[in-house]
Amino acid sequence: MQINIVYWSGTGNTEAMAKYIQEGAESTGASVTVTEVSQADSSVLDTDVLALGCPSMGEEELEETEFEPFIASIEGSVKNKKLALFGSYGWGDGQWMRDWSERMKAAGAELVAESLIVNDAPDGDECKAFGAAIAG
Repeated sequence: MQINIVYWSGTGNTEAMAKYIQEGAESTGASVTVTEVSQADSSVLDTDVLALGCPSMGEEELEETEFEPFIASIEGSVKNKKLALFGSYGWGDGQWMRDWSERMKAAGAELVAESLIVNDAPDGDECKAFGAAIAG
């Protein structure tokens, strides 16, 4: 099983989530590649599962200078792809994740797990369990 994780992180919380998710997925025997969105291109779609991570920004939106353009660039290519979404937030109630999940489903993606959101700093165990689940 190959999993590609692509993320954007402002405070380090979503980056920490990505690393914990990697650890959880690798514990099941999955091969995992972790990439910051600034280094990612459409080749990340060539995988069994693509995990995408972005915190809530502004008024519960995806980060707009790097992450949103990346999502827009791959949105037309996610049909029938297995995706997992994760991110952290400091305010709000997770609306950005609900909107993002619906957007990816509308584009034809298959979400392999309920999206993972954490308030502020992540819990390593919860993120590792998510990683193991998306690898399963």
